[in-house]
Amino acid sequence: MAIVRLGLIGDNIARSQSPRLHVEAGRLCGLHVTYERLIPRDLDMDFSSVFARCAGEGYRGINVTYPYKERVVGLLASPDRQTAMIGACNTVIFTARGPAGHNTDFSGFMAAFQARFGRGAPGIVAMAGAGGVGKAIAFALAGLKARQLRLYDPDAGKMAALAEALRSAGTGLETVCAASVDEAAEGANGLVNCTPIGMSGYPGSAMETHHMRGAVWAFDAVYTPVDTAFLRLAGEQGLEVISGYELFFHQGIDAFRHFTGIDVDAAALRRALGSVGMKREEA
Repeated sequence: MAIVRLGLIGDNIARSQSPRLHVEAGRLCGLHVTYERLIPRDLDMDFSSVFARCAGEGYRGINVTYPYKERVVGLLASPDRQTAMIGACNTVIFTARGPAGHNTDFSGFMAAFQARFGRGAPGIVAMAGAGGVGKAIAFALAGLKARQLRLYDPDAGKMAALAEALRSAGTGLETVCAASVDEAAEGANGLVNCTPIGMSGYPGSAMETHHMRGAVWAFDAVYTPVDTAFLRLAGEQGLEVISGYELFFHQGIDAFRHFTGIDVDAAALRRALGSVGMKREEA
């Protein structure tokens, strides 16, 4: 049986469940999948060198996570249209024509939101973080027909660039660059964290209880741990929550399709992964 060699490049991935997801998906599809965690500092290499090593050592593809989702776009020979518009990539396939890129954070969030809310629209959304995953979620919110997106990032340049990318792409999503989280969250229907705050090693919450008054739903892109401080606060305030595990799960299914050309049975994969998505420190 041929081996499908995959990997994940990122800086804080010791607890990532991506290896387990892809190995289990391969098993369900009759494939022998290997999946390695590739942390540049542990390899004593920079990101570009790790990327080049993967391209030259027989990897079928790699996932890319924080903080490299934007940096990798410049190394792609052929990003798909969505990835080029977003300006961030989390799934790379190594082909004879060079590395091709996709953004399954975009498609994964749309799937996770629709699985929870059906055809419901996001409404007015306050989002903290305008980096790699923030870009994907912003475009997904446009696709889901959000009424307005209020961005907050301490890097004003990132906010302005994302707002301009949404406008240039013709999404029609009204986008506001807020001066503070308070300003972004006031009157919002949905609250979104696309910062690393709450991730293992980055304690805290991007938004606090007073930001949640009047909101209906909340999403945290962080899934290590699944039960972040942000989502705990949102749950205590009665908001409907979508955990980062749901984004991880749905984007993983899409990434596996890009890697292998096969659609894994989502229900069977969820059963195979067990209750990992419900456990606080397991992810």
